[in-house]
Amino acid sequence: MPKFIYKAKKSPTEFVEDAISADNKTAAIQKVSNMGYYLISIEEYIKSGVTEKTTNLFWKKINLKEITNFTRQLSDLLEGGLTIVKSLDVLYNQTGNKKLKDVILDVRDFCMDGNPLSNALARHPKIFSKLFISMVRSGESGGALDNILKRLADFNESQLDIQTKVRSALAYPILMLVVGLGTITVLLTFVIPKIMTMFGDLGQNLPLPTLILIAASGFVKNYWWLIISGIIAIIFAVNRIYNTAEGRNTIDKLKLRAPLFGELTKKIEIARFSRTLATLLSNGVPILEALGIVADTLDNAIIKEDVEKAASKVKEGSDLAGGFGDSPVMPPIVINMIAVGEEGGRVEKSLIKVAESYERETDATIKVMMSLLEPVLILALGGVVGFIVISMLLPIFEINFLAR
Repeated sequence: MPKFIYKAKKSPTEFVEDAISADNKTAAIQKVSNMGYYLISIEEYIKSGVTEKTTNLFWKKINLKEITNFTRQLSDLLEGGLTIVKSLDVLYNQTGNKKLKDVILDVRDFCMDGNPLSNALARHPKIFSKLFISMVRSGESGGALDNILKRLADFNESQLDIQTKVRSALAYPILMLVVGLGTITVLLTFVIPKIMTMFGDLGQNLPLPTLILIAASGFVKNYWWLIISGIIAIIFAVNRIYNTAEGRNTIDKLKLRAPLFGELTKKIEIARFSRTLATLLSNGVPILEALGIVADTLDNAIIKEDVEKAASKVKEGSDLAGGFGDSPVMPPIVINMIAVGEEGGRVEKSLIKVAESYERETDATIKVMMSLLEPVLILALGGVVGFIVISMLLPIFEINFLAR
């Protein structure tokens, strides 16, 4: 007869973990219920109970905003007294994204079999992060799942806020760059060749800037396919290099050393590290597990490696501040804040303060970057257009001079 491992609540403060034999999972759930326990999780002993589900790549992608809305709504429904299965039913009917609907349906069905929500979410690791699953698991263990989901939604909203600010700041410069390059391409490909044909018919020697412009126009017109192929090849090569461990380390190291952009990258990553670690620790996740989860959330390989080294030192007996003691990336002020928090037993609050401070600095850095990037783009594009105009006008000036 199959054996099942279950975890249940015996009283508001007492938990029971034991094994029970039954013909199937439904029968095992019934046996636990008959004991008067509130079932939290149950799974067959010989199985892991968590199988990763694959999803159709051609469906609409589930973005962070949709996950945040799902989390917030699930929290509200659970707080209102609905069961997990009923809450997921409601969310399934309200969701418009086909991919997310199928995920919710699979999670609901898995929970209906007596599995905990965290195991159901773990079946979709490309959608729900380790951070998300770990916090849900801690919420299930502490009987405060609705509060944990609310904190997760707050955390995701803070990450969305940073993403929105960066995208909004880059939107206008990117639009200006695309329009400017498009205008220059049209001038070089269609307008200038016709004007230069007129100058050629006059049979006079053209100024050097005009000759350079004609050569550039001819190259763009005749070899546009080579330019596009070269750009695609460069993007492919960089992507290929970035997918290797050594290449990613090199590129991410260059990102951190880049003027302004490097500081912005570091501040965003430190803010994410601090807020994520604070969120995990405040919800009872052990420090080593929390550091492992935090490392997975970081985008920059250099900072991620720094966190992993700190985790190794903590595993050997060091405190968290000592783990970052010789860090080439983590600023001393962050390490000092962590040390102060550890001494006072309030490291989570210290990390929140670090996160808020670096999020403010991120906003300030973005504003500085945009205030510099826009005039630089205007000057660069204006310089190119000005060169084109002057190169076209010079032969006309010479014709007028000769006519006089």
